[in-house]
Order: sequence, then C-alpha cells, then structure tokens
Amino acid sequence: MRAAESKKVSMNKQQSARQIWMGTLAKAPMAELETLMSQLESVPEYQFLRSPETGLTMVRGRAGGVGQVFNLGEMTLTRCVVQLLSEAEGEETITGFGYVGGRSHRHAELAALCDGLMQHPNWHAQVQENIIEPLQMIAQQSKARKQQQTATTKVDFFTLLRGE
Repeated sequence: MRAAESKKVSMNKQQSARQIWMGTLAKAPMAELETLMSQLESVPEYQFLRSPETGLTMVRGRAGGVGQVFNLGEMTLTRCVVQLLSEAEGEETITGFGYVGGRSHRHAELAALCDGLMQHPNWHAQVQENIIEPLQMIAQQSKARKQQQTATTKVDFFTLLRGE
C-alpha cells in the first residue's frame, strides 16, 4: 500500500471514530451528559468560536433507504464551536464541534467541548472511558428497553387450515 493510500485509510478510521462519538454526544440525554462532565477534573479552558445558536435544518430521506432522495421536513438544530485554550506555546489548537437536535444551548456546548477533548491526546482516553462509553451503555440500555416494550405488543398472525 502506498503512503497516500495508507494515510487515506488512517483518516477514514479517524473520521469514522469521530462520527461515532459525535453521534453519541448528540443523542445523549442532557442530564446524563451534564452529570458525567461534572465528574471530570480540571477541564481545560475554552473559548467560543461560534456561540451556541439555534436554527433549522432540512431532513432528507430515501424511500426504503434506497429510493430517490426527498425532503422530509425541517428540524430544530443547535450548534456550537469551541476552541481549547492550550497552556503550552506551539501546541496545536483544537476545535470542537457540537450539533444537537432541539434548542439546548448547554447540550451543544458540552458536546463541542467533549469533541475537542476527544481530539486532545492527553484527554482522549479519559473522556472515552468516563463519558463516551457510559453514554453508549445508556443508549444501548434504552434501545433494549424499547425493544422489550415493543415485543410485548407484538401480534403473531397465522392462518388456520380449514378441515375440509
């Protein structure tokens, strides 16, 4: 594999991992995210590059997941961009992005902060272990609970053979 191809594969893995943690943060219950974030000690200072702001985005879909794209409708979205302030000179600046459904400015701010911390080599493992993984467990438990509740309402239809 050539160096350019190797770099591209590496970037795709990083992008995929980032998509997973950003999705986890965006879908996280705000109370849980706030609680987990409060347990982190000495979080680095940050500044807003884009303060939390609420707007609309167009949601698009495909019929059956494979059909032609159509506009489903608009949804409320809040976004925020933060920059971690480095203590050492010459250290690379890290920018964190947060996009969440709804109008919670605090949720978008915490998601952006976590995204920035996940990109920081000194914070990545700690945030992964103490925030991302617990939030993923909460999401899995919620999904399992919903599936269990749905399964109790399942109706099995079957055809009786007439005895002729």
